[in-house]
Amino acid sequence: MPQALEQADGGWAWVVLLATLVTQGLTLGFPTCIGVFFTELQHDFQASNSETSWFPSVLLAVLHAGGPLCSVLVERFGCRVTAMLGGVLASLGMVAGSFSRTLSQLYLTAGLITGLGMCFSFQSSITVLGLYFIRRRALANALASAGVSLGITLWPLLSLYLLEGLGWRGAFLVFGGVLLHCCVCGAILRPVATNRALETRDVPLLPPKTPVLGCLAVCGRTVQRHLAFDILQHNVRYCVYTLGVTWMIVGFPLPHVFLVPYAMWHGVDEQRAALLISIIGLSNIFLRPMAGLVASQRAFASHRKYLFCLAVLLNGLTNLVCAVSADFRVLVGYCLVYSVSMSCIGALIFQVLMDLVPMHRFPSALGLFTTLEGVAVLISPPLAGFLLDTTNNFSYIFYMSSFFLISAALFMGGSFYSLQKKEQQGRHAKEEGARVEAAPEWGHTLEGKDSPEKQLCPEIMYVTSV
Repeated sequence: MPQALEQADGGWAWVVLLATLVTQGLTLGFPTCIGVFFTELQHDFQASNSETSWFPSVLLAVLHAGGPLCSVLVERFGCRVTAMLGGVLASLGMVAGSFSRTLSQLYLTAGLITGLGMCFSFQSSITVLGLYFIRRRALANALASAGVSLGITLWPLLSLYLLEGLGWRGAFLVFGGVLLHCCVCGAILRPVATNRALETRDVPLLPPKTPVLGCLAVCGRTVQRHLAFDILQHNVRYCVYTLGVTWMIVGFPLPHVFLVPYAMWHGVDEQRAALLISIIGLSNIFLRPMAGLVASQRAFASHRKYLFCLAVLLNGLTNLVCAVSADFRVLVGYCLVYSVSMSCIGALIFQVLMDLVPMHRFPSALGLFTTLEGVAVLISPPLAGFLLDTTNNFSYIFYMSSFFLISAALFMGGSFYSLQKKEQQGRHAKEEGARVEAAPEWGHTLEGKDSPEKQLCPEIMYVTSV
């Protein structure tokens, strides 16, 4: 019996928004609490900073890079089943991780399995949210990203409480039960009427005489559908944005992993150090919706990508301040200023991606986008850990983070501005040519025609349709 489909922008969309908010808090907010366990894990396994850093690195990398596999599951089973499967995997990974005897076992369980489960739940909810909201999509993404802020606020406090009473193994066991709530959130993600674009299309196979070529054709179409290499090739803005964010991600997660050890290394007690992460999360609860409200305004619709670049630049400059002094009052001020830029990045990162690609290609574009992010996240904490082992100075980690963030912001902002200037010059040249060829028809313009530039700029099409 076919299942009834929900309507976009309807009443159930707000319930889906709430489920997505909780899911983001449980998944994207979780890695920020790893810093609370960093020193304990290092002592328990007698490992170096670089070796211990591989645990959050694997978790974050799989959380981001599992996009293509998630896209396959969403296409085959739908967002609802995929999100619930993710909750089960995330829970099993943490429970198994609590029994780990070596770091390698921890990488496999709490790193790989949990990260993959979080990826399924998070990306499924983000995909279905973009289908449920059309007119208020920017606002919905910003409100949903506030769940990350809740997670950043609550996860470190819960982790510190459980660490003191149960140790890290008992805490991971409790986390397994908490992450099962992703299954509840996934059950809320009913199919929406506009998700027909995500249904699997029949792939025509070649004749039986050439079975190898038939398999290659199927594999090629599968890769194109779930990794969006064609969009990367033809959409210059998507290419710039993907490369820029990938470069940015090398530096972006470092404060979340190393801020607590950095403060403790400079004499701040463990409770106050964990409070720093909660300050960032608590500030983001209010700042992210505000950023979403600003970004959802029609006047800012065509400038969202520049607002994102400005937020990345501010984030990098703020890390330089943190590297100068480790006094607790200075760190509190750093967290407050850092929260402003972080909230803008969190509210805009997926909305800008939705602006740059057509919505029916968003799952595959997100798959490639997050895969490249995962590669960057995989090397980021171990690289910082190696730098720390070599220099024995936490300040170099924040200098490293600033370098990647500032250079990424300048690259994306400069590239977007250059592309916009070229398109404006091209449009003016065509308009002048049209006026010369059709001088009597002075009132007519080219706005009604689909030029190649317009086809390659989905964000223009999206803004005009709002």
